[in-house]
Amino acid sequence: MQQLFKLKKPKMVAEAAAAQKGLHIILELLIFVAVFLVSTIVQMAVLTPVELILMFTDADYLNAAVSGDVQAITLAAEALMQSNALSIAMLFSTAGMILTTLLFCKLIQKRKMTTVGFQKPGMWKEYMCGTGIGFVMFSVAVLICVLTGSLKIRGLSATFSAGIFILFVLGYMVQGMAEEVLCRGYFLVSVSRRYPLAAGIAANAVFFAALHLLNNGITVLAFINLVLFGIFASIYFIKRGNIWGVGALHSIWNLVQGNFYGISVSGMQTSCSVLDSEMVAGRELINGGAFGLEGGLAVTIVLIAGSLILLMTGQQRYVEEPAETLVGNRP
Repeated sequence: MQQLFKLKKPKMVAEAAAAQKGLHIILELLIFVAVFLVSTIVQMAVLTPVELILMFTDADYLNAAVSGDVQAITLAAEALMQSNALSIAMLFSTAGMILTTLLFCKLIQKRKMTTVGFQKPGMWKEYMCGTGIGFVMFSVAVLICVLTGSLKIRGLSATFSAGIFILFVLGYMVQGMAEEVLCRGYFLVSVSRRYPLAAGIAANAVFFAALHLLNNGITVLAFINLVLFGIFASIYFIKRGNIWGVGALHSIWNLVQGNFYGISVSGMQTSCSVLDSEMVAGRELINGGAFGLEGGLAVTIVLIAGSLILLMTGQQRYVEEPAETLVGNRP
């Protein structure tokens, strides 16, 4: 049975280590934080002009500003923050995270893009496969909530807009890939250059969850689920040996929550969804409450089951180093 839980370091880890030796874990963590902060600054630089344009073209905000009513200004600003326009702009701004991370890997770590997971063979097939798996997995979590009476799907949403939906699709394609490039393509591979895969998986999963600590409605279970998603994504990334599939899976996982099922995405809501769903009060342990399904036991079950299935089935691709268990010793 223990053999089922063995993973091999993917070829991209060996190639990254050949380009530059792995650093002490503390240095790796500090550098990760620095890369994230720089990428956040880049995102803000891209997003700020968009926010200003929205502010100065919004009649409600301008009228509130002219009146000098602080409460009215606050309400108008909050409405802007929750608007589809700003939400879409925020998703596209994560392209700054991709650019920052890739430049760091290329210029500082001297890594090829293949070591981040950008393998060309079968990229479209991998992307479509990841999209399908992500949709099915989250739909299973929705089904668990429906069957347990924790979620009601009331039908088609009256606020759906095809044009806005397409923009959300494109935006989430960028956003999902951005977090995977940062946490899996860069951080997991970097830590695993010197340490066992267990360290790389654990470190990137915890830090991935920590990136969401300021989201609305975050709970202990929500944090645990985010760690579990990081573990699942790490295993998927290692098994497939590329970034395309897990990037697509992450993108569709986020998209279908808000823009298909009409559920909060890590505490964030949208008015443009295909379906209109209602969380049943008193069932927050299962449906996640204000944070969305990612804060409930339905997603916990799906992610644990998904990780176990990945570990027990399928062969790894692009493997070079000898087998190593998840609890192996440091090389």
